Amino acid sequence: MYRSVKKIIAAQKVNMGGHILDQPLPVNGVDQIDPFLLIHHWKRDMKGGDQQKHVGVGPHPHRGFSPVTFVFEGAVEHRDSLGNRATVTKGGTQWMHAGKGITHSERPSKTIAEEGGLQEFIQFWVNTPAAHKMETPYYLPISYKDTPKVHKGAVEIGVVAGSFENKNGPAKTYSNQILLRGETHANDNITITIPKDYNMLIYILNGSIKTNGTEVKTKDLIWYNNDSDMVNLQLIEGTRFIVLSGQPINESLSSYGPFVMNSQTEILEALKDAQMGKMGVLIEDFD
Repeated sequence: MYRSVKKIIAAQKVNMGGHILDQPLPVNGVDQIDPFLLIHHWKRDMKGGDQQKHVGVGPHPHRGFSPVTFVFEGAVEHRDSLGNRATVTKGGTQWMHAGKGITHSERPSKTIAEEGGLQEFIQFWVNTPAAHKMETPYYLPISYKDTPKVHKGAVEIGVVAGSFENKNGPAKTYSNQILLRGETHANDNITITIPKDYNMLIYILNGSIKTNGTEVKTKDLIWYNNDSDMVNLQLIEGTRFIVLSGQPINESLSSYGPFVMNSQTEILEALKDAQMGKMGVLIEDFD
């Protein structure tokens, strides 16, 4: 028996600070799928002729969750108030745990800003349990080369976090999760095993998947029921997808902009701390 499909969610276009992107979560009355809070899919053919400081997202604070970026095309440069600076390219991951507070920026690389090129990434937000929300923040860049791979027929699956098919992802999580990114170069039929008590989502960047009798297309999010450990996927050539799965945290949630806490009081404290510079200061220096 395979997991059944609970809901298919089509991504909607949203405007985030002047950036038009696809958002499959939250949408259509689904505020979160514990522990996952938000998924953004950004794809653009950048024309070049810009200065790096004028593109991307400038310094901003976070607290209480992990914003994670899977880079599929181009290059994303991260800088933060801890002094970290790294550029992750195609196939890599920007992993950050905001903890008690961090300020960072996310911009296309200098080369892409000036010369142009295709830029595509997915950023998703993962909630952190209350016991760990105020821990020290950290940042980890993960290259394609340093991402463990599982090959199932024609499908390559990168293991970013958790344990999958005896491969352990390098990212540190604060609740039980298995986070994967996959691509197939030919039509194939595979089975993925994820613990039954994990909430499980698959988002399709492009291509199509047939799963448990349901056909799903580009920019759709598949939300599964928790009725089996196994998921069957029939994939067509060229399909790229991500798997987000994790045990629900089952805690109260209060969020405002870049802060995700457990109560409104904690949100007000986060706003005050950010205004007082307690989440760090990032002054970007551009060549």
